[in-house]
Amino acid sequence: MPHLTSTDIAGRIEDLYGAPLADLEAHAQDQPPGMLSALLGMHRALALAERSIDFHRDHLARLIHPERQIGPHEVSHLLDGTRRLAEAVAVREAQATSVAAVLQSLARVPVPTSASPTSSPPAPAAPLVAQSASHSR
Repeated sequence: MPHLTSTDIAGRIEDLYGAPLADLEAHAQDQPPGMLSALLGMHRALALAERSIDFHRDHLARLIHPERQIGPHEVSHLLDGTRRLAEAVAVREAQATSVAAVLQSLARVPVPTSASPTSSPPAPAAPLVAQSASHSR
């Protein structure tokens, strides 16, 4: 599966739902949880992981700048920054893989045209009468 960024995922969500991401987020706030809110949550987690990667990568670059001395104190910061960068990359990969798989399994439903015949919805089933297993006295 190709590496997808949060921007790629946002585009796929917009294509699937036929609206800009900001509009979809506003719409999802007024709805009960469902597939849209799950996709948006996964997108937010992916975008956060990407920002975290950028932050930790830049922090490590500052720590290992050629003009900077690396002493025993800085080594612990390097190790911590490297660990945090690795965690952010792992989160990004997991989120990107998951949301891409979900999006790949979904397809946009075509909007029915006025020329297509519309059928009436099936009649609701008759309610079942509840039968109690206990006998009345």
